[in-house]
Amino acid sequence: MRHHLPRAVAVVAGLAAAALAVSACSASSPSPQTSAVEWELTDTTAAPSGDIDTISWATYAEPYSLDYAYAFDYADNQILANVCESLLRLNPDYTLSPGLAESYDHPDANTWVYTIRDGVTFHDGTPLTAADVVASMNRHLDPAVGSFWYSVYQNVTSIEQTGDREVTVTLSVPGSQFNLAMGSSAGVVESAATLAEKGADYGNSTGGVNCTGPFSLEEWKSGESITLARYDDYWDADLTPHAAEVEFDFMTDPTARVNALASGEVDGSWMLPSSAFAQLQSSDVGDVYFGLTSAVGSLVVSDLEGPLGDVRVRQALLMAMDREGILDAAAGGVGEVTDVLTTDSVWVDADPAAVTTAFEDVTAYEHDLDAAKALVAEAGVEGQEITIMTAPISNEFSVVSQAAAAAAESIGLTANIESVTPGAYTALFSDPSAREGVDLFFTSWYLSSPDPLEMYSVLRTGEFSNYGGWSDQEFDDTVNGAIAIDDPAQRSVETAKAQQIANEQLPWLPLYTTPMSVFLGERITGLSPSIAFLYYPWAATLGAS
Repeated sequence: MRHHLPRAVAVVAGLAAAALAVSACSASSPSPQTSAVEWELTDTTAAPSGDIDTISWATYAEPYSLDYAYAFDYADNQILANVCESLLRLNPDYTLSPGLAESYDHPDANTWVYTIRDGVTFHDGTPLTAADVVASMNRHLDPAVGSFWYSVYQNVTSIEQTGDREVTVTLSVPGSQFNLAMGSSAGVVESAATLAEKGADYGNSTGGVNCTGPFSLEEWKSGESITLARYDDYWDADLTPHAAEVEFDFMTDPTARVNALASGEVDGSWMLPSSAFAQLQSSDVGDVYFGLTSAVGSLVVSDLEGPLGDVRVRQALLMAMDREGILDAAAGGVGEVTDVLTTDSVWVDADPAAVTTAFEDVTAYEHDLDAAKALVAEAGVEGQEITIMTAPISNEFSVVSQAAAAAAESIGLTANIESVTPGAYTALFSDPSAREGVDLFFTSWYLSSPDPLEMYSVLRTGEFSNYGGWSDQEFDDTVNGAIAIDDPAQRSVETAKAQQIANEQLPWLPLYTTPMSVFLGERITGLSPSIAFLYYPWAATLGAS
């Protein structure tokens, strides 16, 4: 069991569509909040014509922290990705390439050895060393820090400098997933001297950060904005920033944020309110783009002692939900319904046959109310009550919770919707007591590495993020066996089996997946609208149109 704040805390990142407008929909039948939106995926926008003095960017919230140990949400990471760097780099197409580690070696199943790049400096001008890497990584093991990324490090037994520019990580068990996570905030490197100097103030508005990225943290006006400045001594010439500075304005009111975009007051923003897609698409001051995602919107089954403990009832509830209608109402129809918990974008270097198995050789839970009622009758749970937790975080939450309640009622269950504050909702992901009496709650769970096994690892017996305490021995054995396989193609064969088991047993109910959205004003271009913006220095690629 993980005893630190878990990876799951960041699911609020997945939820963090707090940027979206809250609106109600009919409990009996979700209604689209907008007319159908035309959309297509974009790999990247046109290259910049040149440099630009300043770019203004709207973000839906102020970061919780820029301390990489706690940077686990959209608001945090979209800024941090431009300031701090990891050992590996997660690219917009979700492949990994060398970052602050110019190379790595895997001499045995339990060991990863990183060669640290020479010629890199922190923003204060001091050189990057292997000692900085060791200090940065060891923080995730320190109970006093309470890293949100502890799950990545839970099997690490030692992190040591083993050469002038070499760091060796030793695991207690074989682990393919550790290295894959080094492209996320789990692999960020900070100056050891800065960590020691700033102490408890590190990463906040007064302590700041001192990293190696293409931008440095220039100013943090608490409650207002963060300004980044181009770092002229940045090591990677291919990502030399076009902008001299980027100002992030905290706009918690989604209407104000949309109006600022539509008027040209700000140049861009990630994660647009779906209710504003059509409005912003018709704007004459910029364009809406949709890109790669790794997130799936799902209902977490958090109580297997009640009626949802019977897999037939879980299957029935999913079959009773009009997920196409929910997608229309929650996201303007942008996206697609899914029966599995991963997107094909994270199956990087997988065996094509395994991908086919994972996505096609699974049960498709078509909308079938009669069949759903029959399953509930067979399970003998008619009239039993379920509680669905929601919060005024976004229209998505309102739509999904009411649609789930309506579906439950339609198949003979009694449904109760309980609304709590966003803060109390966040506690569902970190505090088991907060989930007491709760049967279902919504999440949009994204993956931070190019491997679907990241998703299924958290559903093993006893894992902190296995919120309902679901347990399946075949599933556990399959996932544990896959984790020990280094070759991604071979590993994907076993992961496909895990996806099939989860599709059959439904520990979480997969609903839909929606692409990442971004608005670019007419002044700027050069962006890849991928969810990799959480870890990739995307602002460095933006320049003048």
